[in-house]
Amino acid sequence: MQEECAQCDNEGGPLASVAVARPGSLSEKDLDEVLQTHTVFTNVSKGQVAKKDDCIAAFQTDDLTEICKQILVKGELQVSDKERHAQLEQMFRDIATIVVEKCVNPETKRPYTVNLIERAMKDIHYSVKANRSTKQQALEVIRLLKDSMKIERAQMRLRLRLPVKDGKRLKEKLKPLIKVMESEEFAEDLDIVCLIDPGYFREIDELIRGETKGKASLEVLSLKEVEEGDEKLE
Repeated sequence: MQEECAQCDNEGGPLASVAVARPGSLSEKDLDEVLQTHTVFTNVSKGQVAKKDDCIAAFQTDDLTEICKQILVKGELQVSDKERHAQLEQMFRDIATIVVEKCVNPETKRPYTVNLIERAMKDIHYSVKANRSTKQQALEVIRLLKDSMKIERAQMRLRLRLPVKDGKRLKEKLKPLIKVMESEEFAEDLDIVCLIDPGYFREIDELIRGETKGKASLEVLSLKEVEEGDEKLE
């Protein structure tokens, strides 16, 4: 996507309208591939070109190529209200989708639909933050929704195979991270089937692999507790 080089506001501050800029070294050839013109505007839509004095005040130079480089490195993307609204709507749906992937109704052990979570988010007047990740906001939404509906993080069912000599010691370390111990059997190895909150998965994986120098194994049996007929997420 190509854009005009930049705008300068009335007080001399640079306002970039660059859509594909990344910090780094830029040659004049690079600029020609990105920009439609090296001209600097005070108002692009009206075609008002910045005066030399305005450029010097804002960028400490009247070299238009140098100004364009500064804007490409330091500028911020300008988007229309329509584009911004579309972005926020998509983020809203993405957040709802993550909530669905992570949570279930604790009574039925079934996931909610995306549309239902979207309605619940609207009921609590949740406002999307464009500068935060959808995952961070999904976790926030889960906490907020707990005040108005029955919802909890989905549990992961794991099978852990631990060397017998390390089993007892590791089991004690794993206890705080395990929500439900479904079964444990001693044979050649200690075989544990358990339920955990998804957020503990990486910690458990790193713990058992580090403590046993790679001799233990971890298998995800399911990501959700499901009723018969529901799709399992393997």
